[in-house]
Amino acid sequence: METGTLLTLGLYFIIMLGIGLFAYRKSTSDVQAYMLGGRSLSPKVTALSAGASDMSGWMLMGVPGAMYVSGFSSAWIAIGLVIGAYLNYLFVAPRLRVYTEKAKNAITIPDYFENRFEDNSRLLRVVSSIVIILFFTLYTSSGVVAGGKLFESSFGLSYEAGLYITAGVVVAYTLFGGFLAVSLTDFVQGCIMFLSLVLVPVVVLFELEGLAAAQQKITDINPDMLNLFVDASSASSVTFLGVVSLMAWGLGYFGQPHIIVRFMAIRHVSEMKTARRIGMSWMIVSLAGAMATGLLGMAYVAQNGVQLGDPETIFIYLSQVLFHPLVTGFLLAAILAAIMSTISSQLLVTSSSLTSDFYQAFVRRDASQTELVTVGRISVAAVAVLAVMLAYNRDSTILSLVSNAWAGFGAAFGPVILFSLYWKKMTRVSAIAGMISGALTVLFWIYAPVTISGYTLGSLIYEIVPGFIVCSLVIVLITLLTDRPSESILSTFDEVDKTLSKV
Repeated sequence: METGTLLTLGLYFIIMLGIGLFAYRKSTSDVQAYMLGGRSLSPKVTALSAGASDMSGWMLMGVPGAMYVSGFSSAWIAIGLVIGAYLNYLFVAPRLRVYTEKAKNAITIPDYFENRFEDNSRLLRVVSSIVIILFFTLYTSSGVVAGGKLFESSFGLSYEAGLYITAGVVVAYTLFGGFLAVSLTDFVQGCIMFLSLVLVPVVVLFELEGLAAAQQKITDINPDMLNLFVDASSASSVTFLGVVSLMAWGLGYFGQPHIIVRFMAIRHVSEMKTARRIGMSWMIVSLAGAMATGLLGMAYVAQNGVQLGDPETIFIYLSQVLFHPLVTGFLLAAILAAIMSTISSQLLVTSSSLTSDFYQAFVRRDASQTELVTVGRISVAAVAVLAVMLAYNRDSTILSLVSNAWAGFGAAFGPVILFSLYWKKMTRVSAIAGMISGALTVLFWIYAPVTISGYTLGSLIYEIVPGFIVCSLVIVLITLLTDRPSESILSTFDEVDKTLSKV
């Protein structure tokens, strides 16, 4: 690899570690500071941190790869994600920020559930934290795998060395700097991703001699590539259920702990509108750049007679052939940024659950703040070690489980979050039943040996759709059949309404 590229990547790693050391001084006082940054994030850090932790390597590899193969019909996922993210900012973010503070200053999602419903049985906390720990450990492992493969394919290192470097750098700044370090590094990583996804398609467009010429080249290769309603890879029309399935990815936002925890950490709810504008602008431009990279990259590869083995490497290929080694290092750092930002967020959410929802709740209720911060750091390291161990297995089993985690979180947590924030009569029993039924529906849809006209359930419609519907129906039905919540629950709900009415 070119010296310039290595120098740029080395500088990137130094900056990430430097941010971790900076945040260390502000993240050791108490568990709220370590796990939630003391609820002091600015709107721009909140927005870019939420975006960077959301997109991962999917933004720079998955989206361009899908556009490269299937054409513009892949844009339905991006459309669904933009709509889902906007609604998440609009309906979940402000109320969750206020409610988590009113509900005994909850710092994790299971913490919020328990306080919101006054669940003395602690069953809600246990069920939700088990879901978080299980899925996020696997999620983290998949990110480490992506880092290992990137170092192996692009940097000439062994797969195992890639695992250690990826996990080592992320653990270093997460373990010492906590939530503040994760959020600040996410902000920097979000900026790198944004610049890269603007720079690459613009340069490719110049290489193709302008927009009109590029469009003509794409049409000459396959006119279906620019058709929103035709899958260019199979020349088949996109069905109504297909569109619903792709756009349903947006439903997942309401239940993703590593994303919505950012909303809990903004310094004041009045700044949420600013965060929404920044976050949505970042997301729309970045997704457009990712889609353009795939389409224009396909035309560039065809024009130059190149054989690209893996469509998902189109961003890497363009970075290596079109730019100076120093810029190539910056662009490859964007992929690392996408991978690391998500790993760090998942590590911290899992650590928060282990610390607050298990250790403090069941082992040491009177633990000091310093002790809890120490346990949080140990948890970060422990989860990372387990993730690396799982990553040694390159089989697709882990990755296939993780690919369904978005649906699992969205169906199990999404309706519970929404109803808990907007329906004061919702009960503890309905929350538990909804969470379990949503998760089980997703698992059934994925693994049940059931077919309709020869098609599996998952191939007919994305599993988050039935999971979300079942969870919502169960919540409504059981709430109507169970007793009215306590007066203290109702009064807290009214306090949230009053606070938001003044914003």
